[in-house]
Parts: sequence; structure tokens; C-alpha cells
Amino acid sequence: QVQLAESGGGSVQTGGSLRLSCSASESGTTTRCMGWFRQAPGKERGGVALIYTNIGTTHYDNSVKGRFTISKDSAKNMIYLAMNNLRPEDTAVYYCAAARTCTDMLRGPRYVDHWGRGTQVTVSS
Repeated sequence: QVQLAESGGGSVQTGGSLRLSCSASESGTTTRCMGWFRQAPGKERGGVALIYTNIGTTHYDNSVKGRFTISKDSAKNMIYLAMNNLRPEDTAVYYCAAARTCTDMLRGPRYVDHWGRGTQVTVSS
């Protein structure tokens, strides 16, 4: 069973930056796609960004395009999410996710194979 562990959450003011990291215990067929979801109180978990771990192609939710950047370090089995120009509406628990394909991950959280435990990001105005 692949274990995912996030780090890097915290509290910032509007316009601030944070960098999230996610470490995978191993790489394999169920980590061909990795990404980030987030869930705010009272809202459903939704996709933020994903990356094809073999070729590096990325995909972003429209709400974070131009502000967030997802990247990977395949040698370390890690992905990152650089978040700039943060807004109060970015406040949520951010979850690292892994799936067999990015097509699966784009379909929604029920198609994710592995989840991290989440890390809180709070943006104050």
C-alpha cells in the first residue's frame, strides 16, 4: 500500500506564498499520476492540480491557474505545490493524491487510489 505524506501547510496573509510537499513511500502503477485536492469546511473535495509522474505534463483547476505550480522530483518520489498570491478562498485542507492515470484523477476524488492525511492551509484577509 502506497503511503503519502504531506508537509508545508500553514497560515499566511492574502498575497502570501506557501509550498506544499508530498512524499510517496514507493512508485508504481498506482502513482503514475499524482496531484493535489483540497477541501474547505462544508464543501466537497475538489482537484487543484495534477502531474503525470513519467512525462511531467500538468493540469490545473481554473481557480489556481497562474498562481499555483505543481512539480515533481521523481528520484525522491515527491511532488510539490508552490502556491503564490494566496487568497482567503484558498483556505482548505490540502490532500496529496495518487492514481493509476490522470484521466482517473480528473474524474474526481472517488477515482483516486491513495490519499495523504492532509495539511491545513489558512489564508487570512
